[in-house]
Amino acid sequence: MISIVVPVHNEDRSVELLYDELASALDPLERPWEAVYVDDGSTDGSFAALTRLNSRAANVRVVRLRRNFGKAAALSAGFRHARGEVVVTIDADLQDDPAEIPRLLAKLDEGFDLVSGWKTQRRDRLSRRLVSRVFNAVVGRASGLKLHDMNCGLKAYRAQVVRSLRIYGELHRFLPVLAHDRGFRVAELPVNHRPREHGRSRYGVERYARGFLDFLTVSFMGRYRHRPLHLFGGLGLVFALIGSVVLVYLTVVKLSGSAIGHRPLLTLGVLLVVVGFQFFSLGLLSELITSHHEERMGDVDELHVDEILEPRRETVAR
Repeated sequence: MISIVVPVHNEDRSVELLYDELASALDPLERPWEAVYVDDGSTDGSFAALTRLNSRAANVRVVRLRRNFGKAAALSAGFRHARGEVVVTIDADLQDDPAEIPRLLAKLDEGFDLVSGWKTQRRDRLSRRLVSRVFNAVVGRASGLKLHDMNCGLKAYRAQVVRSLRIYGELHRFLPVLAHDRGFRVAELPVNHRPREHGRSRYGVERYARGFLDFLTVSFMGRYRHRPLHLFGGLGLVFALIGSVVLVYLTVVKLSGSAIGHRPLLTLGVLLVVVGFQFFSLGLLSELITSHHEERMGDVDELHVDEILEPRRETVAR
């Protein structure tokens, strides 16, 4: 089964149109599919439109959130209620073309776990395109996963991927990075992007500033989640080393007969040593917490296992 997860926020004019386009794209595949619409606290007639759609289409499921929690919460709710072996996400504003979904599924069948769309001809304002290009370049270089379009709403996942990811806040922008850090195979495919005809965009340039802070979270979770001492201990050693060099220098100056009590460098040296030990202590405490968590989880995390090949019976018999 294919599950199409659609986050909705004030898109009453497009939800039914989107379903018709999904049906045109997916029905020829002769595979069962469902549409999981997640109403993220809409204040217009979106839920009424979804209710009508649910009453006339047998494969439409509607999840209504109590208020507007954001796209990450909407996607997380959709992932929990999706029943398919393959999950596709698409925005409800009709800018993403549902006709591209069969191509994403075909790419997924090549052995990838996540296929992300790439809006090569993006139908947005120039300022938004420029900021997005810089943002994607920085994230790609820092994360090691070089995609042209991290935040494209049109993506296809194997169910194992969405079940292993825990997204909150605004981490939905970095789903390919989160999947890549867990060892899943990620690919990118150019897709058609259409001009907006209904509603209005709720994203501004300020979201990229918030996105940078979210990226720091993703980078830490991906690189140092299981070895926090490498980060905090490394910073602590650097600060403590610089502070020690400063204090040794001042000691030599003091032994030569010069006064050092009034020098700001003395305060800086002591501060660096103290902060260095604090960082190192924080790293040790983080390691204790991490090791305790790993012991409770077991020696092998099943989410990290890709596949298991059992020996054939005839081989065992020999």
